[in-house]
Amino acid sequence: MKAIWNNQIIAESDKTIQIEGNHYFPADTIKKEFFKSSETHTTCPWKGVASYYHVEVDGEVNKDAAWFYPEPKPAAKEIKDCVAFWRGVKVEN
Repeated sequence: MKAIWNNQIIAESDKTIQIEGNHYFPADTIKKEFFKSSETHTTCPWKGVASYYHVEVDGEVNKDAAWFYPEPKPAAKEIKDCVAFWRGVKVEN
């Protein structure tokens, strides 16, 4: 699977975990140069507290376009530190 934004592959892995229609990429498969920390946090009742990244490619910023669960609840432990995408980031084979 590949995550693509602004014509740039920002993550690539053959070991994503699919939950609720989202592909979660292992943290070591994202291209860290395109990710900037965000102060945004949200809470999922069964996964826990999510943290976000802004995605930046060629000077364009997609705010909070990636999220991850640094300390997921037990039911979601398999996605600890895995990164998922939205806000126009294409995830495809």
